[in-house]
Amino acid sequence: MSGNGSAIRGSRVGAGPMGEQDNGFQAERITRTFYCFNNHSFSPSFAASVDAAELPNELDCPHCGLPSGLDKDNPPQIAKHEPYKTHLAYVKERRTAAEAKELLEEAVAAVRERRERLLAEAKAEAKKAAKTKKA
Repeated sequence: MSGNGSAIRGSRVGAGPMGEQDNGFQAERITRTFYCFNNHSFSPSFAASVDAAELPNELDCPHCGLPSGLDKDNPPQIAKHEPYKTHLAYVKERRTAAEAKELLEEAVAAVRERRERLLAEAKAEAKKAAKTKKA
């Protein structure tokens, strides 16, 4: 930057007039304070034109991520977190041991049938190949 001294310090070209009154119209707002279980509080602003019934009663705390509500003395309780379930855990919830045994037997029978069929086809092809070699 050149140091010729003709510029006003702390401003830039095209910055416009300084002062809050010249920054345009500021919409009316409603500020609500939310409190979480860890004693965090935050106050987001909402447009005043929105109906009060449409404003949220609970939001996630930006500090810890827990739910937060409007009542400082009774913030929302932490929801019970269930541990990650594997596919097998969900299957065990849906099936009894007898049903699982029956399904397993069906699957094993299907695999055996497929293997036997493939073995028979392989033997037939081997016989065909042996006949074509002899001829």
